[in-house]
Amino acid sequence: MYMATILITGGTGLIGLGLAEMLKIQGHRLHLLSRSTKLVKPYDAVFSWDVKSGSIDEKAFDGVDVIVHLAGAGIADQRWTDERKAEILSSRVDSAKLILETLKHRNQTISAFVSGSAIGWYGAYSDSLIHNETEPAASDFMGETCRKWEYAADLFHDVAERIVKIRTGVVLDKNSGALPKMAQPVQWFVGSPLGSGKQQIPWIHWKDICTIFTNAVSDSRYYGAINAIATENCTNKEFTKVLAIVLHRPMLPIHVPSFVIKALFGEMAAVVLEGSKVSNHRIKQMGYDFKFSNLEEALKDIIVAK
Repeated sequence: MYMATILITGGTGLIGLGLAEMLKIQGHRLHLLSRSTKLVKPYDAVFSWDVKSGSIDEKAFDGVDVIVHLAGAGIADQRWTDERKAEILSSRVDSAKLILETLKHRNQTISAFVSGSAIGWYGAYSDSLIHNETEPAASDFMGETCRKWEYAADLFHDVAERIVKIRTGVVLDKNSGALPKMAQPVQWFVGSPLGSGKQQIPWIHWKDICTIFTNAVSDSRYYGAINAIATENCTNKEFTKVLAIVLHRPMLPIHVPSFVIKALFGEMAAVVLEGSKVSNHRIKQMGYDFKFSNLEEALKDIIVAK
């Protein structure tokens, strides 16, 4: 088995920790770039960086074969003020630029640069199309953010043999990400579809997304943009209904009006009120077999089995 020294940014988040556990089991050595130098399991070493000041501990790159870039401020953690939007973009793009500058300064090349991205590439729109990787980015905030995010990854062509941009869907996990927020009203017996309820939720189980990133580290079939979602068709109403079944709660027949969501979240409301179908054809053609492609089975594994 190919053993590598892998540098991970954003490695203490939902995907990062799951990915690190899988890579460690495979025998890889793991370096973490973080604002804190406190050692985090299962990483072998932690190195500091500060994107705003442009500082980075270059020892983080010693012996590194692969870089997995997951750093980025949470899309739905706060309202989208102009300042927050700038932070969301900078935390992804400027951090990639700092890594690239460091590699070039060291005259160092790597076998692969694996970057996070998101299905936000296709924008916050609801339509009947099934979107695939060949399409240009949407013109809204999410689309523009993903376009610049992926462009920053493409700039590694001079230092990386292979560039992978994984467009992640809504990652389902019990303790973090979107699922706890979605489950809370259902658990309180007030679960109901949001807005029209027809908007798509392109979801993926945390085990699948972490496995996909793990594969991208060493599998040469992984290159360019790849959609990482378990199923091409799941509406907000369908998701809420299945979640209610798994939690043994009723689903209210009424919908939460769109104007209420917009009043609460402002422009960020588009994240939950809109959503289109996204194709997972390419990753299936590459040979990936999803562990969880059925929503009820995925939710039972997450909510009941843990």
